[in-house]
Amino acid sequence: MRRFLRLGVLCFILSFVYVSEAQVFGSLGDVQKDERAFYTMTKQMSQFISRFNYEEDQYGKKIHSDSSDYRDRTKRKQILPLLFDMDNPRTNGSLRDFFIADLTEHDSNYFEFLGGQWYSEVSATFKWKGKDIEISMILAIEQENLGSKWVLTNVFCSEFSKMFPKGDIKEQEQHFLHPMSHELDFMNIYKIFKTPNCIEYYAYDTYSPDYLTLFFYEIKQGNLVFQRVNSEKFHVFQIDNWYFEVSWFNRDGYNTGWLISNLVFLNDDEKEELLKFYQPNFNK
Repeated sequence: MRRFLRLGVLCFILSFVYVSEAQVFGSLGDVQKDERAFYTMTKQMSQFISRFNYEEDQYGKKIHSDSSDYRDRTKRKQILPLLFDMDNPRTNGSLRDFFIADLTEHDSNYFEFLGGQWYSEVSATFKWKGKDIEISMILAIEQENLGSKWVLTNVFCSEFSKMFPKGDIKEQEQHFLHPMSHELDFMNIYKIFKTPNCIEYYAYDTYSPDYLTLFFYEIKQGNLVFQRVNSEKFHVFQIDNWYFEVSWFNRDGYNTGWLISNLVFLNDDEKEELLKFYQPNFNK
């Protein structure tokens, strides 16, 4: 009887040890998986730039500028697909492949921190006239003396846009000052102020509202009060014939962190027109 009891206890202990070992090995596997996911995640925008240029591999290993692998086109071509949002058909198909082929054809298409023509878009909540509104602030890197800094270049706010609605051509043509008004000491200038909502129709032909100045004014007047930052993304125009957007993805798996979330093929004229939004006074 004792013998059977001892065998029973021994079997119980062995089964416990087996289960414990299985749990340990399972936990180690999870740790290794989590560790790999951590290293493959593009955690910072500076890391995205390094991987984009193949100055760092997909596991976070820095590549010294003296190494033959530094900015190697073949290896860069292999790592670049990992920097795209793979859940988005627009960034996980033939357009992406065309972009990568174009990017790695020569040794000149690199993303430079001080290269200009890339912008951060910071979406934030402000309190305005007693209600919460969302404003997108556009920032760019500006060099100063021996260093650099982020500076505001534009803002987008739907409430500001409502102040300058675009009427149709017929309506705009009704608002003008006669070319001989100067001969009458501009006695008819009162017309400009009779319809305040249309006052911008009396401006010069290429006039466009300066929302950044309006943003500064509203803050100085105490009408606009910052509450919190909601999100951030980046817009990159540095690469010839291309524009791409970089967004943050916080999710399970290896395709996480800062990834390319939008990709557009642009000619020079289209790019210049789009840049006017991000930095209206860029060429002035």
